[in-house]
Amino acid sequence: MTSSRMRHAHPAVFMFLIIPFGAMGGYLTTAVAYQLAQAGVNAEEIAGLVAVSYIPHTWKFLWAPVVDTRLRRKTWYLLGAILTAVGVFAMGAVPATSASLPLLYGVVLGLNVASTFLAMAVESLVAYGTTEDQKGRAGGWFQAGNLAGSGLGGGAGLWLAQSLPDPWMSGAVLGAACALCSIALIGVMEPPPLTRTGSHGRDVANVLRDLWHVARSRTGVLALLICFLPIGTSAASNLWAAVADDWHASADTVALVTGVVSGGVSAIGCLVGGHFCDRMDRKMAYALYGLLQVACAVAMAFAPRTEVYYIVFTTVYAFTNGLTFAAFSAVVFEAIGHGAAATKYNVFASLSNMPIAYMTVVEGWAHTRWGASGLLHSEALFAVAGLLVFMAAAAFKPRRRVRVL
Repeated sequence: MTSSRMRHAHPAVFMFLIIPFGAMGGYLTTAVAYQLAQAGVNAEEIAGLVAVSYIPHTWKFLWAPVVDTRLRRKTWYLLGAILTAVGVFAMGAVPATSASLPLLYGVVLGLNVASTFLAMAVESLVAYGTTEDQKGRAGGWFQAGNLAGSGLGGGAGLWLAQSLPDPWMSGAVLGAACALCSIALIGVMEPPPLTRTGSHGRDVANVLRDLWHVARSRTGVLALLICFLPIGTSAASNLWAAVADDWHASADTVALVTGVVSGGVSAIGCLVGGHFCDRMDRKMAYALYGLLQVACAVAMAFAPRTEVYYIVFTTVYAFTNGLTFAAFSAVVFEAIGHGAAATKYNVFASLSNMPIAYMTVVEGWAHTRWGASGLLHSEALFAVAGLLVFMAAAAFKPRRRVRVL
């Protein structure tokens, strides 16, 4: 079956498939981070743990060709879902204390490696299962599931950890929910396999040629630039639970607002952002959404440090988070086309995790030295610098060479 004759699934299906990926991240940054903070672990150490979770997502393009050239995409999804469920359970079973940090580092690293295979399978299914004029909406639904999963994993995970008699139970419940998302595979068709030569080396070489074709195009170059720059990273959301005491926010508020509420609002932001990405230049939409996130961070820095303002600004920030994530996926899905979709998407996704990781560390460092204002202003300053670089690159058009006869 060729890709042109594939049945195109409704983009909402991809939201359910990617939920486990978001849930495991939300569980770490909200439930685990809050418990560590309450145990006396400082924001800088928590930021370091969160940053470690991004390491596999920075290098996952190295093993993405395996997903493109071996097994079915649905098989990779099932393997990733099972391993992710086990990893979430393990993360909940490790005591949230300073003494347990080395073990948590190992669990978090292994869990995030496993989750990459789940995400790669979904990304390939999206690339083949949507039409060109749906790339923005597909990116919106895809990231809506990612961010809604993050909110649910964080909020429900923290609530369960606070409510159940043993801490490991929250990870067990959340892990089981992640595994159940596999049911949504029924709603999508298996993409056609790439042409295989019988040699893994030659298959990988074909994948790399496909990647090079995308990378040298103007659309590909600008998409790659977006990945390197600290625009719309939403890095502050990784630390909302760890710095909640600055706004005198209670555990229930953190669980509700940065969990379920932020997840739902981010999902709405994804759908809105994806919708408009199909109606304007997708790269310019990304820059615009990044500017809105800057405005939110600056406004929060100058607002009073009360629980009410914590609720208001983390919620608005969550909406901008959804906008930027949807625009990123829309830009990448537009650039990669079909072919070795998992590899191409993950090159972009891997690079995009670099600014998220280093901005999380920078903002944790800034908070330790200058408090909440330092955290928020550092994010805004880096983002503005990134926006200026991107706008200059987007405006630059190389001169065409004139052939002299």
